Amino acid sequence: MTAELRGARGDDLAAIDALIRAEHLPAFRTGEFLDTFWVVEREDRLVGCVGLEVYGEAALLRSVITSPELRGQGYGDVLVGRAFDEARKRGVKRLYLFTMDKAPFFARHGFERCTMDDFEPTARQCTQYSILAEHPEVAEVLTAMRREV
Repeated sequence: MTAELRGARGDDLAAIDALIRAEHLPAFRTGEFLDTFWVVEREDRLVGCVGLEVYGEAALLRSVITSPELRGQGYGDVLVGRAFDEARKRGVKRLYLFTMDKAPFFARHGFERCTMDDFEPTARQCTQYSILAEHPEVAEVLTAMRREV
């Protein structure tokens, strides 16, 4: 069975948000950044996604998700690679992210742990940062990471 990696479309929004929520992650403002979301489609079903929120030379990598039945097959690596390519194309120099328990996966892709204080001012514009700054008790259970592009 083949899977197709493609840019997200408007009619994918509900399925993307469902993938995100199924992982107990927040589906913040997905529709606003749909032009920098990609999906993996297999058998007419979305089975993976990744998104970027670009803020000049900084961007937030978000919503890297592969359906549980497809994990370990390299789809996550393909999604992250696609996001890196787009970040470079858009002139992004640094990528940031928050993760609950996937720090080892992201470390394999060159991300290093950081603190919220390490986020540059433009990266602090993302909704996730704003919410976590207001709720430090939630931020304490997440790992912030960054990488040069």
